[in-house]
Amino acid sequence: MSVFIIAEAGVNHNGSLDTAMQLVDAAVAAGADAVKFQTFKAEKLVTQSAAKAEYQKQATGAVESQLAMLKALELKYEFHFQLRDYCLAQGIQFLSTAFDFDSLAFLVDEVGIEQLKIPSGEITNGPFLLAHAQTGKNIVVSTGMATLGEVETALGVLAFGYLGWDKPSLAAFQQAFSSADGQAILKNKVSLLHCTSEYPTPMAHVNLLSMDVLRQAFDLPVGYSDHTEGLVVPVAAAARGAVLIEKHFTLDRSQKGPDHQVSLEPDELKQMVAMIRAVEQALGSPRKIPQSIELENRNVARKSLVAGAAIAAGERFCAENLASKRPGTGLSPMEYWRLLGKTSQRAYRPDELIE
Repeated sequence: MSVFIIAEAGVNHNGSLDTAMQLVDAAVAAGADAVKFQTFKAEKLVTQSAAKAEYQKQATGAVESQLAMLKALELKYEFHFQLRDYCLAQGIQFLSTAFDFDSLAFLVDEVGIEQLKIPSGEITNGPFLLAHAQTGKNIVVSTGMATLGEVETALGVLAFGYLGWDKPSLAAFQQAFSSADGQAILKNKVSLLHCTSEYPTPMAHVNLLSMDVLRQAFDLPVGYSDHTEGLVVPVAAAARGAVLIEKHFTLDRSQKGPDHQVSLEPDELKQMVAMIRAVEQALGSPRKIPQSIELENRNVARKSLVAGAAIAAGERFCAENLASKRPGTGLSPMEYWRLLGKTSQRAYRPDELIE
């Protein structure tokens, strides 16, 4: 199964349709499977007094409010249709993450998004999770900042919504999660992303092993949403079995905006995709058997039992007259102990293969 690679454009269009189109072009050129944006109305996402994250202050300054920053980064609703159609023409999947109820309804009902993404910050937003599940669409859930218990509760809400149950409550969510029908529909509809919600993420806080824990705990497909600098970690995540990799990218890291500095530039995105595809090939099969291309090397690299010294007919084989040397076209050295003490049926010259 091929790793699904999402080139996360996010808000790196800076509100410009032309820039968003160029981001699509860069994602296509890199070989990504999908390009993803973010859909929101700033007033529905944050309060006027909401503070910026520290990385946002460093990137855009502390004077401007988070509300003002996000207002300038909105992707206008009308742009979505042009981007969707452009992606379709370019052969890449168009995705966007909704951050409010109106934007979710817009993406599903008007744009026709087929796969939804729940960002890490919304994993405890029960009503919003429920609205996602009630669309019936496939959902990718990012788990940054979450405990296993919070992930389970979120999955319970999704199971409840998918099943069409009424009278939502924490007890009902747990019941939906624990039910056979709930587990079956989660396996059919939901994927999880391991994520560390810090920008950039220091290597010591990546914890890729958490992918294994998520997989074991919930028996769902698990991928990785990366916020580290560089290419190493997403490629390593692919090697650890991530089914989906999400990585921010930009046209130019020097642009003004909250996410540009922690994003890949187009050439780097292309390198990442190529490296992940190479890892996919390298993973191969779990069966430990000789590869076909190895077989011709086996006789060259392995050894055979040979005469370590001249051996006369009727002489007994011993440690002094047996040796192991290349090529491997003769008797395996594993037969060494079987021959010890036995009588040679003919004479051997030094280095001659023992028959």
